[in-house]
Amino acid sequence: MTGRAPSAENEPEIELRAWRQFLLVASELHFGHAAQRLGMTQPPLTQAIQKLEDRLGVELFERTRRCVALTAAGTALVPRVRALLSEASALHALAREAARGDLGAVRLGFVSTVGFARLPEWLRSFRSAQPNVSIELREATSDVQLSAFAAGELDVGIVLHAEGMPPSAKLALQRFSVGVETLVFAVPDSGPLSAARVAPSELLAQPLVIFPRATQPSLYDAILAFFHGHGVSPVIAQQAIQMQTIVNLVSAGMGISLVPRSMTNLSRPGVIYRKIPRSLGSGTPRCETSLLWSTAASPAALRLVDHIRAQQRAS
Repeated sequence: MTGRAPSAENEPEIELRAWRQFLLVASELHFGHAAQRLGMTQPPLTQAIQKLEDRLGVELFERTRRCVALTAAGTALVPRVRALLSEASALHALAREAARGDLGAVRLGFVSTVGFARLPEWLRSFRSAQPNVSIELREATSDVQLSAFAAGELDVGIVLHAEGMPPSAKLALQRFSVGVETLVFAVPDSGPLSAARVAPSELLAQPLVIFPRATQPSLYDAILAFFHGHGVSPVIAQQAIQMQTIVNLVSAGMGISLVPRSMTNLSRPGVIYRKIPRSLGSGTPRCETSLLWSTAASPAALRLVDHIRAQQRAS
């Protein structure tokens, strides 16, 4: 064949139809038979193959009056073209699956407390129901998640806040409450606070271990309002971002803390959990866990949202 190979700067764009024609000729090694299978006459098929060879700059078939045979280039292309056409035929189903949310990736943020509650169950059942949707997990405090939503880096988030206090009024996010729980005292398991009965005033007088206000402002304010409501201005002994770190600091004798009841699933030597005494019931704070998702969430992200909502409603 005369002609020159296409330059790297001008790679040929070849339609799938041309590759299907090539594959049929390669299978039949007869232009007439291949044309018959394609429902066309032989001359247009011959011209189409010649055009393909011109665009590639190589001969794909050796032609004689008696036979047609593949060249080395044609032989090398056959398995690749078969794979190409197989992948192309799967694109329609792939697109439909992605549109339904049965295929894709979801970036999920979550606060540590939900890891001690129902998150493992939700993830396990969702993976079973949607094996082709991958989830990228990101453990982060509520404020970090809201910043990630604002930057377009999260699809779905699970955040913690004071009961009835929406985590963000600035972002266009959908919200669904996945549970409200009481707070409990985490106290050292040695010393006077480990006694069966402890005076409420003695509990409130202890140094407080708490998270920084910036991480969950509404819950921070609710906890301090609880102390203030009983005439106590707590001494903040230490701050830590993660609830499990807070519990560890309590075990080290740094003070006491108020943590979500789900944290009682974290068994930590040196710590015991106590319900808030009824005598302190006035203004007792409760925390709420909410599912957040972007108004522009992908179908796969909405699949996860719907799954968690269904699981929560069924519980």
